[in-house]
Amino acid sequence: MRAFSITCRACGAQRPFTHPIAACPECGGGWLDAVYEYGRYHHTEGLNTYRWPHALKRYGASLWRYRDLLPLRHDQNIVTLGEGWTPLLKAHNLGLMLGHPNIYIKDERQGPTGSFKDRQAAIAVSALKEASITEAVVASTGNVAIAYSAYCARAGIKLWVFVPSSVPVEKMREMSLYGSEVIKVTGTYDQTKEIAAQFATSKNIFLDRGIKGIAAKEAMKTLAFEVAEQLGAAMAGDDPMLLNTPRPWRAPDWYVQAVSGGLGPVGVMKGFAELNDLGLIDTMPKLANVQPSGCAPMIQAFRQDRATAVNVDDPMTDIITLATGKPGEAYEVLYELTKRHGGTFEAVTDTEAFQALRVVAEMDGISVEPATAVAFAGLFKLIRQDVIQPHEIVVVNCSGHTFPVEKQIVGEHFTRDMHVSNGASHHGRSEGLLTALEELDDRVQRIAIIEDNADSARLVRRILQAQGDFLIDEANDGITGLALIQRTRPNLVILDLMMPGMDGFDIVEIMKHDRYLSNIPVIVITAKELTAVERERLDGKIKGLLQKGTFMDSDLLNDIRQALPT
Repeated sequence: MRAFSITCRACGAQRPFTHPIAACPECGGGWLDAVYEYGRYHHTEGLNTYRWPHALKRYGASLWRYRDLLPLRHDQNIVTLGEGWTPLLKAHNLGLMLGHPNIYIKDERQGPTGSFKDRQAAIAVSALKEASITEAVVASTGNVAIAYSAYCARAGIKLWVFVPSSVPVEKMREMSLYGSEVIKVTGTYDQTKEIAAQFATSKNIFLDRGIKGIAAKEAMKTLAFEVAEQLGAAMAGDDPMLLNTPRPWRAPDWYVQAVSGGLGPVGVMKGFAELNDLGLIDTMPKLANVQPSGCAPMIQAFRQDRATAVNVDDPMTDIITLATGKPGEAYEVLYELTKRHGGTFEAVTDTEAFQALRVVAEMDGISVEPATAVAFAGLFKLIRQDVIQPHEIVVVNCSGHTFPVEKQIVGEHFTRDMHVSNGASHHGRSEGLLTALEELDDRVQRIAIIEDNADSARLVRRILQAQGDFLIDEANDGITGLALIQRTRPNLVILDLMMPGMDGFDIVEIMKHDRYLSNIPVIVITAKELTAVERERLDGKIKGLLQKGTFMDSDLLNDIRQALPT
């Protein structure tokens, strides 16, 4: 049996854990944390050799590999659906576009119900089972309720779910599918939480206390454990000196997450703090806490350098899962963590979030829910503000799929109709198909990409492909590129300046003195910092100039729209 203690944030009182409690017996404080016998796991037998990483091998690849530092005393009470140990993916195309090569995505979409709340549900429901609790109440804006519904079904626990009426009906239907009692409240999320608490008190049913309780924060710290372990392995690569030893663990420079009640980053930072105490990492990440501007109580307070949140009584955002107007004590904790370890709070509009959602899907093939899009929009903004530097390692929490919001993003007309006659012969059908394809090409405008860097060329091609009907040709040096332009006479040339054989300056000059090519617009994308003389050479001869690693897809597309003939 594992033993752990609980400590009160308000008064510091500590006592052994025996059963779930709602408040500190000493002062009545409601914020409780778990504390473990860390000395059992911090043991050095030489440089960077620790007992705990060796011991993890016996537990396999799941959230429960960290069970020694989780608030469960007996393994037989674990309720699992295979949660945790989600991939840490490098955002190659986003990194290339933004000029930040070390952006990593912690892909929590791959949990059992598609969000990082599966971690919370797994540990919270396991703790309920261990305490012999058979009925519980939870308030949620969607993902928590879905995850708890699935895990309570597996554990045989009856769940009462209270949700605001603004939660998509598809999510309510999924909660109900698991057998939960779903109560729809016409009001804000904060009002929904109050009604859920009143119901639990009146019926004497256990109320999940979210961030103030123990299980939720302990669940989120497993994100930090996984990130540090996976990032250490990714940064170590194939170093032969490390083949037969555990890879060193590493904290990122930044941890980025969209914030509603604040549970995620609070728990994650607790995890990094424990790893620091164990000697497994030697730095703490900076926090980027991002909220929608229509419900940003934390951002308003932080900008005023206030340690308490500026409550929002009437949230004005379509991103319902982040519409918590009264974060309470959670903001105080995040404020302290941000002041201590660095970082910031940032707000983005719903429009910026939905744009970021599409960019992430089109650039790196990752489709996310609007709440996660808020995190990416915040990342883009902080990079453009030079708050996050190009050399820094960034991890973004990526949780939840786009369903059921694809219609808002893509719209109704996202396919093309192609009619093939059923009565034609096989030969006729083939010709009909080719004709239909040719008809599609009638709307295509031809673009030539002249770029010697394969990654840069692939990025530009991907941006164009994601946006519609372009016929794209490529060349990877100046001489071949000029021949391509002369042969195909494209509608637009996207040109690098520094290339072998013939540089982009020479291509521009030749085109402008050729009566067949002089009217073809040119957009230059370059990594080179241009001198005044070089800018003068291009003046009046190109339609746009973009710096590699600093432009978004929208910047390129805006220049293309202006350059292409209508």
